[in-house]
Amino acid sequence: MITTRLPTRIRKLLLAAGVIATTGLAVPTTQAFDLPDMGSSADAVMSTGAEQKLGKAFMRSVRESLKIVDDPTLINYIENLGQSLVAADPEATGNFTFFLIDEPVVNAFAGPGGYIGVYAGLVLAAETESELAAVMAHEIAHVTQRHLMRSIEEQSKMSIPATALLIAAAILGAQVSSDAGVAAIAGIQAAALQRQINFTRDNEKEADRLGIATLANAGFDPYAMAGFFEKLTKSSRLYANNAPEFLRTHPVNSNRIADALGRADDHGARQRPDSLGFQLTRANLRQRAYSRAQLSVDHFRKTLREGRLRSEIAERYGYALALERAGNLSQAKKLTNALLSAKPSQAEFIILDARLDRKMGKAKQAVEMLRQATSLASDQWPLRVAYAEALLDAGRPNKAIDELTTVARLRPGNAFLYDMLEQAAMKAGNRAATHRFRAEKLYAEGDLEPAIRQLEFALRNRDIPYHDAARIQARLDAWKEEERDQKRDEKGRNRGEGRTG
Repeated sequence: MITTRLPTRIRKLLLAAGVIATTGLAVPTTQAFDLPDMGSSADAVMSTGAEQKLGKAFMRSVRESLKIVDDPTLINYIENLGQSLVAADPEATGNFTFFLIDEPVVNAFAGPGGYIGVYAGLVLAAETESELAAVMAHEIAHVTQRHLMRSIEEQSKMSIPATALLIAAAILGAQVSSDAGVAAIAGIQAAALQRQINFTRDNEKEADRLGIATLANAGFDPYAMAGFFEKLTKSSRLYANNAPEFLRTHPVNSNRIADALGRADDHGARQRPDSLGFQLTRANLRQRAYSRAQLSVDHFRKTLREGRLRSEIAERYGYALALERAGNLSQAKKLTNALLSAKPSQAEFIILDARLDRKMGKAKQAVEMLRQATSLASDQWPLRVAYAEALLDAGRPNKAIDELTTVARLRPGNAFLYDMLEQAAMKAGNRAATHRFRAEKLYAEGDLEPAIRQLEFALRNRDIPYHDAARIQARLDAWKEEERDQKRDEKGRNRGEGRTG
């Protein structure tokens, strides 16, 4: 288990679990949570719009609890894989957001609003891309069948922030250290809620069935799900009480594995080679997993020397990243040049080479290289972000803002991009834009009230152009209306609780 410390908000929620158990769920604190009939309509519990708001609030808690990966190349891979599976699922509608968590945990989870988290440890544990896709397809099925929404009818009577915190505590509670100041009884209740909400036997069986069909439709090996389950089960026998988190949150037995094999038989075997993107992602996550850069360098040097590797080009990429991290830029540059000779259009290699140039004081060279690359592959947003970073290093913040604004239009609501835009506006000396982008970042992270304050600060700048002021005012009006709606909803819930009390 990881030892990430729970944030104050979730710790307080868990410490108040006894109160929640008696008021929100109407059961004694000493009993397990008695959740409603799983056959109830999810749409009757919560509208899609309310679920999206709940998802944003949930993600705010996740960001406070866990380290979310912000490397564009890693994000791009996991998003592309996730969206290819969504496209292959005929029942998948609405928005799905896939994100990576930089922790060595072998697990994944589906939160409200289509937010699906994948741990770095899971990517590294998956020996094939089909195995990784199997777990992600399983989580997509949890979303399409609205398993979570069908299980929180009682909690839906609470405010959205409180419900989001409860769900976050339930999903993440089993994956944090018990020394985080959480009372033992609260931890037990959170774990019990987590098991009952997300991973009932029927839900798991349904997610397996639909996930296997999605795997086959997307061209992956449908047998990968049963194979991965079996591999994790065997490894858990070797480590006794230190079983992978996936098995703790998604209980697997011989019947479930047999059923998954039977489902795969309906589709037949599919042989699909792993993509280079999968191998490069694993190499990047592997080098990040080492606490010290030199350990990472030693690992890749050894695997390359001994030939214990699945993809030599990916292993050399990991080695170059490790050398960069260790400060050996010249050797990393030599390796990267060789990688580019073999794959001149590979975005990961172009970005690494440009970053090395920047670190070696060659920002203009990096800018020119990335300018050419983005002109040839304008749809590759990680390249455009790297281009903006190089422009900032070269002292061209306004051009960087133009580039990042284009990417932000294609990827609305991305907190990472707005953080970069804020930095660029600050370097450009544009105070109004700095406040505006900071506001967008806060809003994307679910912090509505401070986001509103930042827009108000932006409008106080006297030198702000008229059109910019009009756009900011329109955004401010929309957010204030959203804030009023939230307060009306909160008052309505409070009145309802007063009547029932």
